[in-house]
Amino acid sequence: MRTEVVCEPGTRTRPNEDFASVGTSACGQGGSLVVLDGVTPPKGGTGCLHSVPWYTARLGGALTELTVSLLDVPLAETLSRALTRTAEYHADTCDLSHPRTPQATVVVARWDAETLEYLVLSDSALLLESPDGTVTAVLDDRLDRVPRHLRVSDDVLDAAARNKEGGFFTAAADPAVAARAVTGTVARSHVSALAALTDGATRWTEKFHEGDWTDLFTYVRKLGPRALIERVRELERADAEERRHLGRGKTHDDATVVYAEL
Repeated sequence: MRTEVVCEPGTRTRPNEDFASVGTSACGQGGSLVVLDGVTPPKGGTGCLHSVPWYTARLGGALTELTVSLLDVPLAETLSRALTRTAEYHADTCDLSHPRTPQATVVVARWDAETLEYLVLSDSALLLESPDGTVTAVLDDRLDRVPRHLRVSDDVLDAAARNKEGGFFTAAADPAVAARAVTGTVARSHVSALAALTDGATRWTEKFHEGDWTDLFTYVRKLGPRALIERVRELERADAEERRHLGRGKTHDDATVVYAEL
């Protein structure tokens, strides 16, 4: 197995809210990856004493440990246990019922000699390449399907759609949200390589339309994750006023890519 991880903040003046890790099994026949994209809170507060990086570090650390130590536990249950553990860290000091309590998108993949499991929650992406070069994008597109009239403000979005039936879901404090994730299993022989990306990196495809998911995967495989992020930064700087590519809440976003060849 060969892996490459690049995790770059959107700006040097703010802490990086992303998290990334790669694990390998003791037997050497499997591995796992975890990628989180912390949700930047609005100025109105979160009901929590802790920062988003604090949250992603603890949730990501718990997910990494449980993913490699509990190989017989499905990934949705693993995420549920990690959310419970993380909530216990600050349940006595913070209002975990607040709609903007620290939260994150989640991508997890775990593989052994026979199978590859995956879990995706919210708008980060997992790309799977088969031995014949076919690329399959595993996406949770519920945020994209939220009606435009619910996006007029953070307050409206939070009240009507965030972690609500008919809206979209992120990993926050409720372990039940793990059951809402997109999950699946494929034969290990059907996957030769994979990549997990936060939406700061998927802008290459989703905002700037440099190519489709297959093109993006090929770019990463040939030039590496850092080259992809550097290209995104070039496109962001060229379009800093957001006149041509609307829908970017920030000029530069935290960007993470984990690439693994199996």
